Amino acid sequence: MCPKKGRSIGHPRPFLEYHRFCTSARSFVHLAETKATMSVFEIRLDDHASSKRKARRRSASVPDASEPVPENQPARLADDELDPALRPKRLEDFIGQPQVTELLSVAIEAAKQRGEPLDHLLFYGPPGLGKTTIAQIVANEMGVAYHAISAPAIEKPGDLVAALTTLQYGDVLFIDEIHRLKPIVEEFLYPAMEDGRIDIRVEEGPRAHTVSLPVNRFTLIGATTRLGMLTAPLRARFGLVCRLDFYSPEDLTTILCRNANLLGIDLTSDAALELARRARGTPRIANRLLRRARDYATVRGNGVIDLEAVREAMAIVGVDEHGLTESDRSYLRALLDLYDGGPVGLKTLAAALNEDPQTLEDAVEPFLIQLGLIERTPRGRRATSAAESWFAEDPA
Repeated sequence: MCPKKGRSIGHPRPFLEYHRFCTSARSFVHLAETKATMSVFEIRLDDHASSKRKARRRSASVPDASEPVPENQPARLADDELDPALRPKRLEDFIGQPQVTELLSVAIEAAKQRGEPLDHLLFYGPPGLGKTTIAQIVANEMGVAYHAISAPAIEKPGDLVAALTTLQYGDVLFIDEIHRLKPIVEEFLYPAMEDGRIDIRVEEGPRAHTVSLPVNRFTLIGATTRLGMLTAPLRARFGLVCRLDFYSPEDLTTILCRNANLLGIDLTSDAALELARRARGTPRIANRLLRRARDYATVRGNGVIDLEAVREAMAIVGVDEHGLTESDRSYLRALLDLYDGGPVGLKTLAAALNEDPQTLEDAVEPFLIQLGLIERTPRGRRATSAAESWFAEDPA
């Protein structure tokens, strides 16, 4: 008996349409996951190729070690090579910050005994106090690899994929200036810090969905000079938060003597103390002043950095015995002479000095406030009585 006209044979039409929909959906998801995986591989390949190109450029610019060094070229480290050579490799060699080093030594030993990665760390404080150095020391103490990246260089979440997917178990990822991370990058970083995965969004519109890729457990170390600019969810994900304070002149003297010994510089103890007093409690500034004193002793002295050589070199550099630079002294002179000690607005003072207001607020005023020479009031900047007596004794 023949079926009636218009009647379907076999599967009903709704079932066929549902079957085709499921098949196409599974195919689409498989294709999307394949694209996501291929994108990760492409990022890794691009990163590997970029590393190889950088290595070739470095090898082309660095002379062969087998070639003889000219007689008129001293076999010394260049200025840009000094910092890596001077950084201590172990906590026991790190000078200063006793509370931070004690806390880290306990945390590192506990993590090593448990066989787990160290908790995420956050270091904050003024620049030049050793946040990057301590991060490298943590990696050395844990016996893991060290990876560094700067937050301003991370434009989008995809920029972090290559760094996160190449990390091995327990590795250290250091992000400098972490307060400058974009909100979308922070959201991308949260599951990697807590759950060991990253979520990659595939496609756009109604077909968009998220593909999760696993990453190894790692230790994130963030460094910032502005803790208040970090969002509360990001701060809460760090197990240890450490503040780095300014160094005492005694600690800076020890650091300078150690660095001079490593660099083969003849530095007397009184000269080291004089440099330490002018370094604003910052090892980075102390090392910079040591280089300038070395240059002066080499060109106009006998190669030995003594007290007289330091004072003459610092007079050329423009750093007085209190660590004030020419910019600091110009600021105080304008405040005292032009505006009778204040109060005066920051923009008015910046216009008088022909400087950017943000430069004065970030680079000049913090040290003057630390010395008690100026005050920030609701009406503007005002010089203290200490500044007036200071310039009365030493008007230069």
